[in-house]
Amino acid sequence: MNDAPAAKDGISRRKLLVGGGAGVGLLVAWGLWPRRYAPNMRAADGEHVFGPWLKIAEDGKVIVAIPQSESGQGVYTALAQIVAGELGADWRSVAVQPVSASPIFANTLLARAWAPAFLSENIAIDADIGPVARSISEIARRNMFVVTGGSSSIRQFERPCREAGAAARTLLCQAAAARWGIAWEQCETERGFVIAGQRRLSFAELVVEASALDLPSPIPLNPSARNRLSGRDAPRLDLSAKVDGSVSFAGDVRLPDMVFASVRAGPAGNTRLLSADEKAGLNIRGVLQVVKTENWVAAVASNWWAANNALDAMAPVFRTKGRMADSTEIGQSLSDAIAKGPGFRATTFGDIDSAMAPETGARIFKADYTVGAAVHAPIETRSATADFRDGRLQLWFATQAPQAARIAAAKAIGISVDDVVHHPMMAGGSFDRNFDNSIAAQVAVIAKAVGRPVQLTWSRPEDFLRDHVRSPALGRLSAAINAKGAVTGLTVRVAAASTMRELANRIDGQSTDEARKAASGQYDVLALEGAQIPYAIPNVTIDHFPVSMPMPTGPWRGLANSYNCFFIEGFIDELAHKAGLEPLSFRMQMLAGQPRLAQCLTGVANMVGSNGGVLGSGRGIACHSMRGSHIAVIVTASNSETGVRVDSIHAMADCGRLINPDLARQQIEGGIVFGLAQALGSATDFESGLPTARRLRDIDLPKLADVPEITVELARNDEAPGGVSELGVPAVAPAIANAIFSAAGIRLRELPLLSRGL
Repeated sequence: MNDAPAAKDGISRRKLLVGGGAGVGLLVAWGLWPRRYAPNMRAADGEHVFGPWLKIAEDGKVIVAIPQSESGQGVYTALAQIVAGELGADWRSVAVQPVSASPIFANTLLARAWAPAFLSENIAIDADIGPVARSISEIARRNMFVVTGGSSSIRQFERPCREAGAAARTLLCQAAAARWGIAWEQCETERGFVIAGQRRLSFAELVVEASALDLPSPIPLNPSARNRLSGRDAPRLDLSAKVDGSVSFAGDVRLPDMVFASVRAGPAGNTRLLSADEKAGLNIRGVLQVVKTENWVAAVASNWWAANNALDAMAPVFRTKGRMADSTEIGQSLSDAIAKGPGFRATTFGDIDSAMAPETGARIFKADYTVGAAVHAPIETRSATADFRDGRLQLWFATQAPQAARIAAAKAIGISVDDVVHHPMMAGGSFDRNFDNSIAAQVAVIAKAVGRPVQLTWSRPEDFLRDHVRSPALGRLSAAINAKGAVTGLTVRVAAASTMRELANRIDGQSTDEARKAASGQYDVLALEGAQIPYAIPNVTIDHFPVSMPMPTGPWRGLANSYNCFFIEGFIDELAHKAGLEPLSFRMQMLAGQPRLAQCLTGVANMVGSNGGVLGSGRGIACHSMRGSHIAVIVTASNSETGVRVDSIHAMADCGRLINPDLARQQIEGGIVFGLAQALGSATDFESGLPTARRLRDIDLPKLADVPEITVELARNDEAPGGVSELGVPAVAPAIANAIFSAAGIRLRELPLLSRGL
């Protein structure tokens, strides 16, 4: 087993970050860059800017800047709630405004979290202190690493949002105090008013004077992060617009003289366009132009339907050189990777060889768990609108890495990134699909070619064909159990693509195929995210075996947690039955030093009156910790004439201090449904380089009738906020598999579970 490879050029490695790329020249010019950045929030008539996060209008409206991509996770509401709560605003007067990428909004937390995949494992970068961590944070700011992902928005921005609200509150109190002739510290804010005793003035009355004052240092935060807004249920700010249809997505943008485009490309890999019958395409009514590149062909028309039909008429032919994606071959590659190596050891403690030795008398158990290639399948396929004129490109579309999108578009048409303006749009779902910015390059090329505003929308088949799937993975696990039923040793070997390295290469400017090849065989510690064992097992090793995939892979909701939790919690359940113990007690006796996760396990058991998931009970249990949060899930299943049915799902979650409990509950419930989809479908096979799934109906997503009763309870405490939006996903599939074993005695070790024909 090899140690993780050292980074060849240390902190300057270009693949360090995925938000524009951190180049060698950056460090050379370190001292030449400005250290202060101006707000990029602009004030309209009657509005006054209070720093980068906030402006207040003369009618009292409070507008909060949102740098993160809203894709249904509620980031518009949560970040605004933090700012407005610290400010003392009336929630009815709060609005949000998406803003473009700026160093001020760099996601330094995510930069540090992802950096271990691209640096030597012996560099201590996982702390918030130290020179390497500080350097990574500074690089993230200077390269506008404004990235939405990893359930990081609240964890990254709670403090800056509180400071923004506190700064504006202080200035408003100063303005009021000057009128009343008192010290500003005697004032407080509440529901849009500054109050001192019986005196009160609205924000609207004070905003002009307040905006001209100087802010004291340090900014005086309220004593507690909890207040009248933050920590309480509040209506979502995007809800009414979604209900009445007034919200605008990228496909809703309409510009004067705009045309519509559809595009088609060939299989993933080294693919080139050989031919396309342009004449046949132009014969379709409404078609105006055909745009071709080496890799794809697009039809431009007065409406999208005509453009898409034109592609069928053109019957483009592509040639792919090299390896083609095939599910059978991929499965063999996963097995060969573990059998032949090389592998890279991420975690080791104790003496695993001694624990597994025959002379110990321990019983050895082994199992293989596999997951298929998972597609993202958001409701909104990739869509973007562009207008290129006078050497300047404007883009309207949803992306999780906006600076990388600007770079991709600029590179595609040979202009400076400073001449690309990105207008952030709300996303109709993403699940990390919107890290793919290839559509930005495509729409830029088309807009330049036609000389008119153009809206490009991928068809559902094109979206599936171009998807950067969650990597297929194989988990090979072995454990030793002594005569007392205790686990004395555990080995976890995970074969999967180096997805995060691939993502870094792609957003750093490499083509999809170049990025995939460059990541081939490289160790990726984030491929093991979620494989860390919460249980007190004395001898453990965890290894990654990188596998070169013939198709692009990308992050998927929960990243590697989505498959590693399935491996670990499924195998732990097997070991419980081998040891002759019910699964709940088996887990609890190994959870030394994990009080919050243990509380979730006992809490969910109390919710259902669980007997611990013993054989025949029809109940399966699983738990997981990720990104500072913890969850335990119990699934109840039953046998019927038509097979095994999931009757209910109960979950107990501890996400630390909650900004909006109702929003957190929504996200966990949504994650549970997503986990149910992972268990039932969401996957595709590959044949001849192409995914077999082309429509939503091909991936066996759960229908409303398939969704069981879901009950979620949240622990209440004052721990630091943890990640929420992906927490509900990982533990559901193993809990379902464990419930099926309890109900029917069938042990399923493959996702989707229905691939076994149940």
